[in-house]
Amino acid sequence: SAHGLTIHDEGGEEFLYITDSDRHEVHKTTLDGRILLSLKYPEESGVYEGIENYKPTETAIGPNGDIYVADGYGKSYIIQYDSQGRYIRHFGGLGDGRDQFDCPHGICVDHRGETPTLLITSRSKQAYKRFTLDGKYLETIRLPGCWICRPVIKGDHLYFAVIVTKSWWAYDGMVAILDRNNHVVSLPGGSSPEYADGELVAPEYDGITFLNPHDVCIDNDENIYVAQWYSGRTYPIKLERIM
Repeated sequence: SAHGLTIHDEGGEEFLYITDSDRHEVHKTTLDGRILLSLKYPEESGVYEGIENYKPTETAIGPNGDIYVADGYGKSYIIQYDSQGRYIRHFGGLGDGRDQFDCPHGICVDHRGETPTLLITSRSKQAYKRFTLDGKYLETIRLPGCWICRPVIKGDHLYFAVIVTKSWWAYDGMVAILDRNNHVVSLPGGSSPEYADGELVAPEYDGITFLNPHDVCIDNDENIYVAQWYSGRTYPIKLERIM
């Protein structure tokens, strides 16, 4: 059940960070698959009754090499390690508090501001939450109607797949693009973005484009590649940027 795949440049050499939610593990590997570091379930955190409670879905790497693991399918904690895999702290957890999550499915480091921050999905709450690199809550970005997968930043824009807008079995997802002010500027596969009283109006699926989009990849021309989940083995879809 390999779920999350992060590529990270470390001193001119690239490495992969792979989460496996069913094996309850995270692996750092070379590009040809040689395992360099394995992170098992975070027993030292004291918040897990056992390995079965820990189901990581994504990783992000901080500027100093710290590894952040999002336990998206487990207890909704973010686990922070140093570059050698030593436990530092955990934060978040399942709940309705402003510093808690409900399915932190994806995570990334946002370098667009003066100070890097963590941008973390709270998928079931249809929101992103921003934290400092040491786990302090900063803000919530609400996106009604958008069950968000993983945040992907390219240039000034934030991209992500919306796997669901209303029903898990209606194939009603889309892709969202936000500017650096967290304003939705485009919804491929959905209705044109609208705001009312400063809040996004829940978008409507166009009924044809996607079948449960699960992730996006952005190339250097800002074209979008969309992978899909439970979609009848469809190929990824490429969206070409035209403006």
